[in-house]
Amino acid sequence: MKYFTATILSKGKKEEHGYYADNKKEALYLAKVKHAGIVIQVEESSAPLEDQLKRFKNEFLSNAKKKKIKPDAQIAAVRQLAVMTNAGISIHDSLKEIASATSDKNLEGIFMKMAEDINSGLSMSKSVENFRYQLGNLTLAMVELGEKTGNMAEALYALADMLEEIRRNVIKFKKAMAYPRNVMIAMAVAFTILISYVVPQFKKIFEELGANLPLPTLILLKLEYLFNNFGLYLLAAMVAFFLFFRYLINNSTEVRYRWHQLLLKTIIIKGVIMYSTLNRFTLVFSELVRAGIPIADALETSTNMIDSLPLKEKLSTVRQAVEKGSSLHEGLAETGLFENMIIQMVSAGESGGQLDAMLEKVTEYYKMRFDAIIDGMAEAIEPIMLFFIASLVLLLALGIFLPMWSLGDAAQGRG
Repeated sequence: MKYFTATILSKGKKEEHGYYADNKKEALYLAKVKHAGIVIQVEESSAPLEDQLKRFKNEFLSNAKKKKIKPDAQIAAVRQLAVMTNAGISIHDSLKEIASATSDKNLEGIFMKMAEDINSGLSMSKSVENFRYQLGNLTLAMVELGEKTGNMAEALYALADMLEEIRRNVIKFKKAMAYPRNVMIAMAVAFTILISYVVPQFKKIFEELGANLPLPTLILLKLEYLFNNFGLYLLAAMVAFFLFFRYLINNSTEVRYRWHQLLLKTIIIKGVIMYSTLNRFTLVFSELVRAGIPIADALETSTNMIDSLPLKEKLSTVRQAVEKGSSLHEGLAETGLFENMIIQMVSAGESGGQLDAMLEKVTEYYKMRFDAIIDGMAEAIEPIMLFFIASLVLLLALGIFLPMWSLGDAAQGRG
């Protein structure tokens, strides 16, 4: 949001008031509502330092308090909402009933607020949009589908199935990462103990002998000095950096875009992000097309639920191409994200009038590719893990034993 300064004539005196708003029109509206008098002018300006610090503090605390709903609780709630909606119970009553029955306090608060929003005249999708972070983009996309098709129960059943599939994929990913993660944690703990307690003992020996120390030993001694003298400060700095970086990711589109770009260039991770995104995109898109939503609208909804900004940017061009008169397969081909086989499948579905059926097969293909990456992740990470372990062991061995060998050779020479 931008900062605007409004000059207001009140009781014969000019006063200046500042507002955060999306545009000048909104700032003018706020000035008229909040202050009596005549608004002379509204112009964009830089916020006072005090206001900037206050806003930073409020947003930081707000983001720290935000918590995503636990997957199990969300899936159970969505399924219950689908059943109740299918039985003819109103969305408002269903949300209140689920909120009062759930043991998840976060979910209870969100559903109660959604019930209030709907009771005040907001659509369900508008209410869900206020909780996009907690509920996820997929939930918003499927609620919009339910509103467009007029069959909210079917959309919610499909959403529950998709959330279940995503949950299974997350569990698979965590299981694949469990062994490498545990090994690396064990190595980090062992290395820290050695640096903190073992290396200092050798340091005393090296200082007493006054020998010229090789580079690996100097590195170990420098690490020992940092760990033992600034360890807590380093840990605090790392935590602060993590929180600040998280704040930037949540509040700066540019930082989030560059971070997502970096992830898409990172070995192994890029495949997980790419195929999980394409699987989710084609899954939602096929559901929308099957429900009879126009392709341009289906593309917009499917693209809006994508988290990776670079991929979202590329996939948004498909809708633009379709609106300009290009076929779907031509728009997909222009993104450079889809294999030639996929483009041919979509083209065949378009010409044969079976686009929804072909898109389901495309979704299955990307699910298969994603599963294959997850299943092979442990094997892919193992060489990288072994490289880091070998590097640590080599540094410790050379750092400790090279000076000992040098001293031994010198003693033999003197003898």
